[in-house]
Amino acid sequence: MGICVSYQYTINDVSSLTWSSTAKIIHLDGKLQQFKQPIKASHIISQNPNCFLCSSDSMFIDAHVPQVPEDEELQLGEIYFLMPPSQSHKPLSLQDII
Repeated sequence: MGICVSYQYTINDVSSLTWSSTAKIIHLDGKLQQFKQPIKASHIISQNPNCFLCSSDSMFIDAHVPQVPEDEELQLGEIYFLMPPSQSHKPLSLQDII
């Protein structure tokens, strides 16, 4: 038999209930920033000028990481990463994400 775990949400567990209702930005230092309302990528990039923004949905091993266009609105429920410019010219490796 396997181990079964059950988790029940409570009224006080707001962070778990709102996970899909925020756009999440993972910074280079691992800091998580969340936005409850859609926001343009240009706003994030202007605050982090030495980085580019990419969507977790477009990150694949052995492929180049496409940049989110500055005029694109970030989608609620999505995870985005700030990446250094050096990552924009080489394929993403497994070591890069560990």
